[in-house]
Amino acid sequence: MSTSFGLLLGFVADRVLGDPRRFHPVAGFGQTATRLESRLYADSRAAGTAYTTVLVGTTALAGVAVERLTRERPVVHTLVTAAATWTVLGARSLDREAETMAGFLEAKDIPAARDRLSYLCARDATTLESDELARATVESIAENTSDACVAPLVWGGVFGVPGLLAYRAANTLDAMVGYRSPKYANFGWASARLDDLVNLLPARVCAVLTGVVAERWSEARRVWKRDAAQHPSPNAGPVEAAFAGALGLSLGGTNSYGSYSEDRGTLGDGPTPTVADVRRTAALARRVGIAAAGAAAILAVARGRLWD
Repeated sequence: MSTSFGLLLGFVADRVLGDPRRFHPVAGFGQTATRLESRLYADSRAAGTAYTTVLVGTTALAGVAVERLTRERPVVHTLVTAAATWTVLGARSLDREAETMAGFLEAKDIPAARDRLSYLCARDATTLESDELARATVESIAENTSDACVAPLVWGGVFGVPGLLAYRAANTLDAMVGYRSPKYANFGWASARLDDLVNLLPARVCAVLTGVVAERWSEARRVWKRDAAQHPSPNAGPVEAAFAGALGLSLGGTNSYGSYSEDRGTLGDGPTPTVADVRRTAALARRVGIAAAGAAAILAVARGRLWD
């Protein structure tokens, strides 16, 4: 039960406090990863695989050690699990960025919204106007609801502290070196593929929860099954398609990332997003997060009974 309580407590801490303001452990991990990259980098998949294995493996082993040291002390284990959960979640930060973007767009401050979009995604916002900025924001909220909230909670429910920490390590490395560029095409391959793997289950959990909490399960499922494969990401596709169906919108299109463009197909049947849909999407994402926390707590209880 301590894992279950810890997950719920950590989720509440994230909702109330957001990310730690100073000495964020994820930022520290990123600095360590940057230093290791400077030593291991080579334009090869083998070097990238070694880099990913060392960083994610070490983080997972640290989580295992924490579990073993605290498993006979339920109160300490609850607090440690809560701290780990708070550290790896980004739901409140995502919510704040959605609020900020909504404010800029509602005020018709397009330059500020273009500048701020980089906090949500890597899309080139130079020429985007109000509705395109709204679409980018809606899609980013959907995708990051899975990555920043649902996925760590799912793996925390299944594996406890090691699952929380290892997932965030893998996801952070994907953000650092997994994107498409000449420099990271080979070196970042392992990080990108690992991130795809560890998000396969959570993305589909997120898609299911999205349809359920929106009370539009049949529509979310229909759009997901029909349109998700058009998206180049095996995990963002189901999540964004489910959000499109749940919100009654059409998402997708061709996105520019500066050095390359990506066709994400068309997800959904409704109108394309407008400014008003940003807050609506954020509200749905909050409900999905609450449902995910509850599901993770149930998973943790089931896991505990299985091993007792």
